[in-house]
Amino acid sequence: MLKIESFIDHTLLKPEATESQIRDLCQEATDYNFKAVCINPTHLQLAVSLLKDTDVKIGTVCGFPLGASQTESKVCEAEAAENSGAQEIDMVANIGAIKDQNFTKVRDDIAAVRQALVGSTILKVILECSLLTDAEIRNAAMIAADSGVDFLKTSTGFFGATTIGQVNLLYETVGKKVSIKAAGGIRDVRMVMAMIEAGASRIGTSSAVKIMREYNASA
Repeated sequence: MLKIESFIDHTLLKPEATESQIRDLCQEATDYNFKAVCINPTHLQLAVSLLKDTDVKIGTVCGFPLGASQTESKVCEAEAAENSGAQEIDMVANIGAIKDQNFTKVRDDIAAVRQALVGSTILKVILECSLLTDAEIRNAAMIAADSGVDFLKTSTGFFGATTIGQVNLLYETVGKKVSIKAAGGIRDVRMVMAMIEAGASRIGTSSAVKIMREYNASA
């Protein structure tokens, strides 16, 4: 059987997330051997202490969830996260600049964060596909791929669920250069498998434990 746990970023990005919930999240990630956790930066030091002797990667977010902060702020946030132990950073692109077709601004924003990080830190760029047309997705994906990112991510999950079509579009556009992360509204095994089939190599979900229980029950 496919080891779907190796695709999953166990995610808790709600603003009301408590220390107790982060502890539970990290324990679950260890128990199920998820690929990574994805948490808000304020919880990084706790996660680092809880996951230091495990294979679970520690991920956080930057410019989240709007992507509308200044590039300098994103750079500062990304550097601080890396220095606090983050191994993967999910950065929200400048969505308004994408819609304005201000591709220089989009490129400069992404490239500044990429250049601020050391080579081993994974950078995923969130395009918030539900707010973009197919043409905007293609253009932004190519810009991000050319800027040296490791992943394109479909959504924050705050502005609509991701779709199989969005994942497939990203994969067809840049799948030979970067990996694809599907996130937003993925809550069952059927959707996980469909996203993987469409080209995703990472799945961000806050329903990871439910998904694994469902998957193991069907084995």
